[in-house]
Amino acid sequence: MNLWESFLVALDGIRANKLRSGLTTLGIVIGIAAVIAVVAIGQGGRALLLAEMEGLGTNMFAVHLDWRQDSLGELRTGREFTAQDLVAIRQVVPEISHLAPISARTAVVRGPRSQGAAQVVGTTGDYAEIRNLTVARGRFLAESDQAGGRRVAVLDGELAREIFGRQDPLGQRVTIHGVPVIVVGVLEEKKSLLDFLGMRYVYVPLRTWQYIFHEPAVIHQLEGATADREQVAEALQKTLAVLERRHDAPGRYIGSSLEQEMEIVGQATGIITLVVGAIAGISLFVGGVGVMNIMLVSVTERVREIGIRMVVGARRRDILVQFLIEAVVLCLLGGLVGVLIGVGGAMLIAKLANWPPLISWWTVLLAVVFSGAVGVFFGIYPANQAARLDPIEALRRE
Repeated sequence: MNLWESFLVALDGIRANKLRSGLTTLGIVIGIAAVIAVVAIGQGGRALLLAEMEGLGTNMFAVHLDWRQDSLGELRTGREFTAQDLVAIRQVVPEISHLAPISARTAVVRGPRSQGAAQVVGTTGDYAEIRNLTVARGRFLAESDQAGGRRVAVLDGELAREIFGRQDPLGQRVTIHGVPVIVVGVLEEKKSLLDFLGMRYVYVPLRTWQYIFHEPAVIHQLEGATADREQVAEALQKTLAVLERRHDAPGRYIGSSLEQEMEIVGQATGIITLVVGAIAGISLFVGGVGVMNIMLVSVTERVREIGIRMVVGARRRDILVQFLIEAVVLCLLGGLVGVLIGVGGAMLIAKLANWPPLISWWTVLLAVVFSGAVGVFFGIYPANQAARLDPIEALRRE
């Protein structure tokens, strides 16, 4: 019997026991579908997150105090950033094109229609350049707002829509933490991964922020940007050196660049996808065990058939190949169904989550090949058991 005839015989055996064959391949279907869906969703989410981070600009960096404890258990407080620090950094670090102080707290913002919690960011006009913010109406913060301590604010598009509805926010008054300010700008609405958290932002001059929260001269963080991506590391190191020298606080400041954060995020999401995919792959092993058990039952039920085939000239190798092909076909059919379910499920979930699924076709190919390998691995024992039957003993069995 050639391979094609063995394949046809295997298909006849599968068709004769449709329900059992379907249950046999269920573990393979679930395993393949889970692996493909997890990898596709993970890669899609990773790509979207990295693209969103890259949209902020890969030439930006941030510096903040190191609040971690040292070896003696004492907090490394250092000194708070000051306005004079920004002046000194600009003079010493020519690579920096934009530099902004940042202080932030969550507060209630009230408008004419409703109110809502928002992250209130105290900063300067450079912040919009560093973060690539786009103003839809009005303007962003100006240097004159900071110098004069003007009580003005810029709302993100989502917050403006929530507290103003269809009204034009420009020139209108809102209260932040009980302090009235005038809206001078509204940012363009952008879809973000943080949307499901309900994160809303309002930007005010740093001096206004310090007045609102009664925290004079408090600056939580510095953010900067360079004209060239290659200059980020050098600018960051120089900035840290300036701060440590000015405050006599070596090692008490931490700096990070967006590019470094993207690398960390990429590695973390890659590891998570790999781990979850490996867990999903366990069902493939369970499915393989199910295939082996069902094939052993099939051998037991078809002992007389095997005996007749041997008597009419089938060799042990033919019996071995027949049952091995049947196991492989079962697993391949389960793998193909799993691929369809996995791809469809990944696309559906990604659509609901509003990010593009990245179907990795090498993962699909690997899954199909692996399902066939599972059939060979777990089918070899039942097939060998069938081939080792004695034809005379087999014919005697009912």
